[in-house]
Amino acid sequence: MLPTSCLCTQLRRASRGVTRRYDDALAAVGLGAAQFSLLRHVQRLGQPSISALADAMGLDRSTLGRNLRVLQEQELLQLGEGRDLRAREVRLTEAGLQRIEQALPLWEQVQRELNARLGEDRRAELMKLLEELA
Repeated sequence: MLPTSCLCTQLRRASRGVTRRYDDALAAVGLGAAQFSLLRHVQRLGQPSISALADAMGLDRSTLGRNLRVLQEQELLQLGEGRDLRAREVRLTEAGLQRIEQALPLWEQVQRELNARLGEDRRAELMKLLEELA
C-alpha cells in the first residue's frame, strides 16, 4: 500500500482490514460483520424503534433501512408497529436469534485473535482513541 500520513485513509484501511477478518469468519453462517452488528444491537436493545437503533449504531435512517430490509428478507428480523404509532419497532425473529447463536463463537474467535495481536494495553488505548474520534 502507498504510505500516507492521512488519518482518514489510515483509519479506512484499518477498518476494511478488520471488517474483512470478521466478514470471512461470519460467512460460514451467511452473515457479514455489518449484519451481525445490526442483529446484536437489536438483541441488546430489545425492541428498539428504527430511530433508536440508528442512533445506537451511529447510522442515518436511510442506511439503516437498507440494511434492515436485507435481514427482513432473510426473516431474521421483523418491523412492526411500536408503542407510538409514528415509530416502527425492530424485533428479532427466532431465526435471527438462532443465527446470532451460530455466529457468536465465530465473532468471539476473531475478537480473541485481534486482542492477542494488540495486547491488552494497546487494545485499551485503541478503544479509548476510537471512542474519542467517534
